Amino acid sequence: MTQALPKLITFDEFIEWYPNDGKRYELHKGVIVEMPPPTGEHEKVLGFIASRLTVEFVRLNLPYTIPKTAFVKTPSAESAYSPDVLLLNLDNLRNEPLFQKQSTVTQAASVPIVVEVVSTNWRDDYYDKFGGYEEMGIPEYWIADYAALGARKFIGNPKQPTIFVCQLVDGEYQMTPFQGDTAIASPTFPELKLTAQQIFDAAKY
Repeated sequence: MTQALPKLITFDEFIEWYPNDGKRYELHKGVIVEMPPPTGEHEKVLGFIASRLTVEFVRLNLPYTIPKTAFVKTPSAESAYSPDVLLLNLDNLRNEPLFQKQSTVTQAASVPIVVEVVSTNWRDDYYDKFGGYEEMGIPEYWIADYAALGARKFIGNPKQPTIFVCQLVDGEYQMTPFQGDTAIASPTFPELKLTAQQIFDAAKY
């Protein structure tokens, strides 16, 4: 007896379906995924990273913003992710066909940095979103694993809280881990003064 495969949906169908029920959903390779409810620690880390990046682009007078809610639609699979922190380049949004009506970007030129704060569904951040953002060509992707939830092959044994800065080099992400009081090196903001520990501490206060 064979089991029928679930029907995959398109991005357009996903946007048309999206309910106003207070929950967050993403489209993962044609499958609607309900995102786990955020914890207080997760939101504090997210807010801290967003505030520090905001200080940098305001200081440099760059045409950037961080929206409350937006989707990143990846090129090949029918996937649309809602990043924890999405740094947008306002100058390129006029070239985005889906942004005005659907708050969705499809071009790497619109996204200087994307950040995912790792939750219990850590495989999404280390595998699916890693591959999607890499394929799209987003130049800088942070994985903020403040609770050390990822696999030991990524964050060590015993597991250690880690921030990964993934820089696009020749079409592939090069992952650089930062732990403890190590200063985070951001290609987009080379003068950024921020340590991994400062991000981890943000979860505690």
